Amino acid sequence: DRLMRVGEKIVKEGEWISIDGTSGEVYLGKLKAVVPDIKDPWLIKLLRWADEFRRLGVRANADYPRDAQRAREYGAEGIGLCRTEHMFFEPTRLAFFQKMIMTDLPSERREALETLLPFQRDDFLGLFRIMNGLPVIIRLIDPPLHEFLPNISELMHDLADLKIRMQHAPNLAQVDDLLEQIRLKETLLKRARALDESNPMLGMRGVRLGIMIPELTRMQVRAVFEAACIAAGEGVDVHPEIMIPLTSHFHELKRQREVLEAEAKKVMEEQRMAVDYKFGTMIEIPRAALTADQIVAHAQFFSFGTNDLTQTTFGISRDDAEASFLVPYISAGILPDNPFATIDPQGVGELMRIAMEKAKRVQPDLMCGICGEHGGDPASIVLCHTLGLDYVSCSPYRVPIARLAAAHAALREKTAGA
Repeated sequence: DRLMRVGEKIVKEGEWISIDGTSGEVYLGKLKAVVPDIKDPWLIKLLRWADEFRRLGVRANADYPRDAQRAREYGAEGIGLCRTEHMFFEPTRLAFFQKMIMTDLPSERREALETLLPFQRDDFLGLFRIMNGLPVIIRLIDPPLHEFLPNISELMHDLADLKIRMQHAPNLAQVDDLLEQIRLKETLLKRARALDESNPMLGMRGVRLGIMIPELTRMQVRAVFEAACIAAGEGVDVHPEIMIPLTSHFHELKRQREVLEAEAKKVMEEQRMAVDYKFGTMIEIPRAALTADQIVAHAQFFSFGTNDLTQTTFGISRDDAEASFLVPYISAGILPDNPFATIDPQGVGELMRIAMEKAKRVQPDLMCGICGEHGGDPASIVLCHTLGLDYVSCSPYRVPIARLAAAHAALREKTAGA
């Protein structure tokens, strides 16, 4: 049996542990968890005071209507990040998305996307209804396509198992069934190998996917605007903001925005409805930050994707670093903090400053924010306030913390200037 040993304590595989998400402390057993009581009158009063002083807006990361509802209850002023790819991982949708990936036939790809369209539209409609009157930033698909397929080693193991089972099949009907399963697994394996990349974090993902498979992001934008038009027809005040991820060159953003905005206008003409919308991009590549004055010509807002910006600035993979050298680096004082928990001010923060300075020289009223885990970190929020960002976006449960931290940053600045 596999087990974990910490001092004299032993935890076996399958046993419960509980983790304090704030302190990182680990407890043996399954502790009772409760949803924070946001309706406590003293907490409400404290947060209202904070809202009077803070300058930074606070939005939430929400992928589903239930997340958006929680975010609104906690005082979020909009959605700063909706990760649309999470919707494709739902069991009822994954098979259709895999079909879209697997086929080389335009007709089959179109059929799969048409099946996915109503799923995405319904999700977005739920978000718009809940966030009535507030902006909703929807990030188009970001991860590489191989993440939606089974792992190569798992597929090989499954194939070997199926072939062994076929040798002992009791009748022809079962042989035929196993042969069909083998054929499907072999097709999946072939496609997974074709999509496999040496460095997927810097491979075919983000805006590159939209350029290479434009029908995919067109479907997403159609779903957004069909949902927005339906909601507007119900009297909902909708403000969709389409965010194109992983831009590194203004030509990428220009080409993708032209294709997607044409689709948005087409939908609004079909629905005989006009809605307020924006197109923007994530700044998560150093080149994008350094050429922000060129990129901003094709964007109505910037959102700093500080997780990937940290990876590309430090030249490290977060998953690999946290599993190997990052903790020893922090313990030895090589790094003062975990840069994935608190924004590195000298590197990542400096790139953010350069990007904002260059972009606002061209478009002074450009809306700039950050999304991801850093948006709920108090030290990172202070940096965002100092840099002059307009908002931070964080997990719904961290919205109250972000509201307080933003007020602390404003009060600290006011006290220092007194």
